[in-house]
Amino acid sequence: MPTPSREFVRATLAPGGPVVSAVGYRTRGQTPALHRGLPSPYLTLIFSLDGPIASGLTPEQARGGDAWRTEIVLGSLHQRPAYVVQPEHEAGIQLAVHPLAARTLFGLPAAELTGQVVCSGTDVLGRAGVEVHERICELTDWGDRFGRLAAFIKGRVARSEGASGVRPEVAEAWTWLARHRGAGTLKGLAAHVALSERRLSTLFRVETGLTPKQAARLMRFQHAKAAAVRAVAAGVPPDLARIAAECGYYDHSHLVRDFHQYTGASPSAWLAEECRNIQAGAHGGGEDWDA
Repeated sequence: MPTPSREFVRATLAPGGPVVSAVGYRTRGQTPALHRGLPSPYLTLIFSLDGPIASGLTPEQARGGDAWRTEIVLGSLHQRPAYVVQPEHEAGIQLAVHPLAARTLFGLPAAELTGQVVCSGTDVLGRAGVEVHERICELTDWGDRFGRLAAFIKGRVARSEGASGVRPEVAEAWTWLARHRGAGTLKGLAAHVALSERRLSTLFRVETGLTPKQAARLMRFQHAKAAAVRAVAAGVPPDLARIAAECGYYDHSHLVRDFHQYTGASPSAWLAEECRNIQAGAHGGGEDWDA
């Protein structure tokens, strides 16, 4: 039996561009398992290099005949985990895409993806997406694959230059929330962009599919989860009470409630499940790993 192997390669496709992070992954000889794809303040785009990825809203769906199966996966700004089948062998590239870049890259606002936790990236990207997927599957070097994807994204950005369609108030509101790591108030946010709370919430939801409060919760959870992951990667038990306080939660119980909503498990249970991925480097930099 071959020795199990796990490879993760991180890259920066275009600093300051629509792609927040890019990770190439390849595993061989692993025990088949079920992985939780967690909610995130980013859209997830995965190009599989090893056949269709099977996923679902429940473990039963992911493993059953009605699983979502696609070689280009596009994940929305969802509010609960998706379940992803991890076979013995898998490979691909996962991109975290800024939701306000959805119009630029996909030709539609992130809000139009909200009703679908996972959809086929082929349907959204069209023939151009199929062609870039075929091309990166033919390549064998990670650098060449990332380079091809970077060229593809650059081309889509160039074609939509000056026509993002995102209202400046919404863009500034997202930036403000990110700067405050999801810990700011709606009142403070509305005052910052000079809109009423109701008007801001309406515009924000039309663009992203989320209310500002939901986006803030996702950002806050992302930072708390990243802090817990860093502790585990360093071999230190995470101090959840301290993490909760530093990330703007009311208390430890508040953080645990968000973990249950977004992962379907307690913090300790989720970290135990992900320990192998964390140690292998899949969670480097605190980004979620959904493939």
